Amino acid sequence: MPNIIELEKIASQLRRDIVRMVHGASSGHPGGSLGCADVLVALYFEVLNHNPEKFLVNENNGQDLFFLSIGHISAAWYSVLARSGYFDVAELATFRKINSRLQGHPATEEDLPGIRIASGSLGQGLSVAIGAAIAKKLEKDPNIVYCLMGDGEIQEGQVWEAAMYASAKKVDNLIAIVDYNGKQIDGPVEEVMPINNIHGIWKKFGWTVLEMDGNNMTDVVEKLKLAKEYTNNKKAVVIIMNTVMGFGVDFMMGTHKWHGVPPNDEQAEQALSQLEETIGDY
Repeated sequence: MPNIIELEKIASQLRRDIVRMVHGASSGHPGGSLGCADVLVALYFEVLNHNPEKFLVNENNGQDLFFLSIGHISAAWYSVLARSGYFDVAELATFRKINSRLQGHPATEEDLPGIRIASGSLGQGLSVAIGAAIAKKLEKDPNIVYCLMGDGEIQEGQVWEAAMYASAKKVDNLIAIVDYNGKQIDGPVEEVMPINNIHGIWKKFGWTVLEMDGNNMTDVVEKLKLAKEYTNNKKAVVIIMNTVMGFGVDFMMGTHKWHGVPPNDEQAEQALSQLEETIGDY
């Protein structure tokens, strides 16, 4: 089982992968991907009960399930899937290329191990995760379902319909995570469409609400494990995850301008100089 330092090293490598993938494709979404690297590493290398060798797209029993609702941070997800053994790390070089399985948004028709739903049309992932969680209940499967959303994404009405349903039906084998970086493609969330009292809103919808620093690996691991302790208690759990968009690359941090813009050659070189190569580039 990796320790915190080892998890941080993997996260650094993920960030290198993200920069290289988006730069190589001249397309992609580096900001949110960099910000969410830590939580994805903590999930796949420490918290999730999963077995890459036994992945079946329609198989629900015997493992935790993870759904990425914010599909545009696919570079981060592809990297952690490859690094945790779902497919060859070398395939990351095909990101967003013609005939690649690693399309800009995850898609099931590509038969890429680790992917259970197409995502990127924002607002839909939580509904799918709730369905999977209910299926686990029916099948008497004790494992947990996770869903990662964005703060801009929860401006979508479907998210709140799903939140109401989970509360009404006591879907308590579900942990949702909201990446709360305060940025979306058009600018700061508070200027585009403010989300006031995000903690209070989820509580009023009947969820157990936790908060964590999404760019502090110790806190990420501790809060994810704490969230598991709150499951099976008649309430779904949501973690408000405070992150910095572009985390790890100084000129990308804290600005929406890197939401969906790839770095040029000079910028990619500058970014990589700030990110330690820890387990080998692809």
